[in-house]
Amino acid sequence: MASSFAAVFFSSAFAACFAEVCTIPLDTAKVRLQLQKKAALATGGGGGTTGGMLGTIMCIAREEGVAALWNGIIPGLHRQCVYGGLRIALYEPVKAFFIRDGDTVAGGVSLFAKILAALMTGVIAIVVANPTDLVKVRLQADGKVTTVKRHYSGALNAYATIIRQEGIGALWTGLGPNIARNAIINATELASYDQLKQMFLKLPGFTDNVFTHLLAGLGAGFFAVCIGSPVDVVKSRMMGDATYKSTLDCFAKTLKNDGLPAFYKGFIANFCRIGSWNVIMFLTLEQVRRSIL
Repeated sequence: MASSFAAVFFSSAFAACFAEVCTIPLDTAKVRLQLQKKAALATGGGGGTTGGMLGTIMCIAREEGVAALWNGIIPGLHRQCVYGGLRIALYEPVKAFFIRDGDTVAGGVSLFAKILAALMTGVIAIVVANPTDLVKVRLQADGKVTTVKRHYSGALNAYATIIRQEGIGALWTGLGPNIARNAIINATELASYDQLKQMFLKLPGFTDNVFTHLLAGLGAGFFAVCIGSPVDVVKSRMMGDATYKSTLDCFAKTLKNDGLPAFYKGFIANFCRIGSWNVIMFLTLEQVRRSIL
């Protein structure tokens, strides 16, 4: 069991890291879009990123250089090694726990058991990985033309500066919305991928191949963005702007100042990011699993 867990953990971490490297420019654009506020945009601020996902990417590349699109890649890889490895490696054992409790349906595990297992593993994984997520968001937000500037020289400098200036507990800033966001998105991604893959395999002409994995991964990404965008926006704003007092304060101020559409700000960038991330991650994971398990 231990060797099996380790193999799943490392294959999951590798797949997550590969997907992160491929899609982090989209994530950087998404974070910048989510941090935009009406007041800043009205005065020409907000990082100058007012042209949607493509305009944001082009603006960052023009104003800060192409390399800036990969800001946060080091803590991003830290995050995926920890969070990506744990959430998937723990999923099957936790799901098996619910199966032992009799939560099954004809043809396999119930969707409810899959959702519960993914919720639980998402919470456990992000509690451990929150510091890496915080540093990643701050590095992505710390551009030449953004309103909040911290001037970190890199990931390790960011960790050290946060601990020195704000205390070690600050590494868990935004943990509340991050737990909500990652529990919801993890439950949506893993449970929907599991369910969609199972559903596709029951249809005539479908086999356990790359095309099935691609469709299931794309579907998982779409559901994750639709359900998780509001908490994702709150998480990004809390981690990128220390003026918010709490999750509720951030939610209330965002709703009051920017309106309900703000909770789906960067939706296209988020879907491009999470949709492509899921496709790459699950395709890679399935291939790596077959080679080492």
